[in-house]
Amino acid sequence: MRKLLKQGWRPILVLILLFIIWELSVIVFEIQKWLLPAPSEIFKIGVAEWPNYYGHVLATSKLIIIGFIIGSSIGIIVAVALHLVKFLRLSMYPLIILSQNIPIIILAPLLVVWFGFGMFPKILVITLVCFFPIAISLLGGFQQTDRDLMHYMKMAGANKKQIFWKLEWPSALPYLFSGLKISATYSVMGAVISEWLGASKGLGVYMTLASSSFRPDRVFVAIFIIVAISLLFFLFIMWLEKVVIRWHSSEKRDSNETS
Repeated sequence: MRKLLKQGWRPILVLILLFIIWELSVIVFEIQKWLLPAPSEIFKIGVAEWPNYYGHVLATSKLIIIGFIIGSSIGIIVAVALHLVKFLRLSMYPLIILSQNIPIIILAPLLVVWFGFGMFPKILVITLVCFFPIAISLLGGFQQTDRDLMHYMKMAGANKKQIFWKLEWPSALPYLFSGLKISATYSVMGAVISEWLGASKGLGVYMTLASSSFRPDRVFVAIFIIVAISLLFFLFIMWLEKVVIRWHSSEKRDSNETS
C-alpha cells in the first residue's frame, strides 16, 4: 500500500489540477449548471442525495460481483480446456475471437428479448465482457511456460497432471491476474450497460433518469461513483495478485527445501 501511495501521487496531483481547472472554467466562463456543473456542485449533490444513491450503488455492486465471478470462472475453464485439449483449441479459439466482434450494446437488447428483464440477461452481459480477457490472457500464459523446465519434468517422470499443477498453472498466474484486472473494469461497464436496458435499481438506471430530467450534476455523481467502484475493484485484484503469487512462491520454496 505504501508503494502504491508513493507511485500514485502523480496521477492524483494531475486529477486535482484537472478539477481545479474545471472549477475555474465554470466560474470564469459563467457556464450554466444545467450545461456543466462545477465539481464543487457535484460534490454537494453527491453528499446531500447519498441516501438516494445508496440503494442503486448496492444493486450495481451486487450485479458486478456476481457477473465477475461467473465470467471469471467461465474464462478460466475455457482457457484450461483449450490448453489441455488441442482439438478444442483448433476448433473453438477462432469462434471465441469472432464472438468479441459483436458489439455488446447491440447484443444486449436481444438478450432482454430472449430472457426477459430479470437478472439473468444482465449477468449474461457481464459474463460476455469478462470471460474473454481472462481466457485469452491465461491461455497466453500457458503457452509461455518455460520449455526447459517442462522438458526436465518429463524426463523426471512427471505426468500431465503434475506438469499442469506444478509448472504450467503457477507460470500462468501473472497472466491470469492481468486478465482479471481488465475484466474487473469491464464488469463495471457491463453492469451499467445491462441496467440501461431495463432494471428497477442501479447506477445505470439512475443515470438514465437523471439524463432524462436534464440533471447533469446527478449524472456526474453517478459517473464518479462508477469510477470509484472500478478503481476499488482494480486495487482489490492487485492486492489479491500479490497475496496469491507470494503464497505460491513460498509454497514452491518450501517444496524445494524439503526435496
